[in-house]
Amino acid sequence: MSDTSDLFPGKHFISTVLAALDTKTEMSGGLARVYLMRSAMAGGIIGVMYLTFYAVVDAFATAGGASFVAIGRIVGSVIFGFALVFIYYSKSELLTSNMMIVTIGTYYRRVSAGRSLRILSLCFLGNIVGGVAVALLVWGSSVADGNVGELMSASVDHKLAYITEGARGWLDLFIRAVLCNFMINLAMLLVYNGLIKDDLTKSLVMIMSVFIFAFVGFEHSVANTVLFTVVGLNGGIEVGLAAANIGIVLLGNFVGGGLLIGWYYAYANDDRRHLSRRGAAGSGV
Repeated sequence: MSDTSDLFPGKHFISTVLAALDTKTEMSGGLARVYLMRSAMAGGIIGVMYLTFYAVVDAFATAGGASFVAIGRIVGSVIFGFALVFIYYSKSELLTSNMMIVTIGTYYRRVSAGRSLRILSLCFLGNIVGGVAVALLVWGSSVADGNVGELMSASVDHKLAYITEGARGWLDLFIRAVLCNFMINLAMLLVYNGLIKDDLTKSLVMIMSVFIFAFVGFEHSVANTVLFTVVGLNGGIEVGLAAANIGIVLLGNFVGGGLLIGWYYAYANDDRRHLSRRGAAGSGV
């Protein structure tokens, strides 16, 4: 049989993801506490970097007024992009990228649906724990006082408005969540596929993917959870609306990362399925 590398150019990506899945599967079992700690670190990183985003926007607004807010959002989004770099190189566990990994593992039957759900649930729990830790630190300090806190509260109001708008707002929120995790896991696809060899380019890819979702206004389930927790502890929040937001965003994130990237590339690189069909088609008389 001829070389199939041109037909299935993502085989290295699939094998890398499956190797990562094996580690996550083992850790979510007997090493669940360590897995939770790694997940909590990711939530903490998201919390600190999200807080920095609003601090940067405030700094530009203070320096140049309303006309500088857009510049502040650009710079803040670039800085927030480093969150994924920190998470990747600290070997922390982020729910949204794990959605892609467990979907590929489920497709290739390397992990059961039940184990996949356990991996994702433990990861999300850990992300929340890390976010709560940052929220408590913010609550005990003055880092979110003044304009920074007001910007965060305004952002929460905007995110909760999607829920109060009814079906139109829910669809808008869902689509933004789909596009968010599509971009996050597109970056992880480029990082894992073996074509990018140097760390600088990998970092730039991850920074750009997060920049797009932060600047355009896509919706990330972990980032929203951390933001809601920070604002909730510091000024209160409508818990029902926040929970509804997270529920819709979780579903959208799974579609964007789990299906549009994970399932798509798992199927496209499944030589077992495609080559067997080609062979069957060529065996006729």
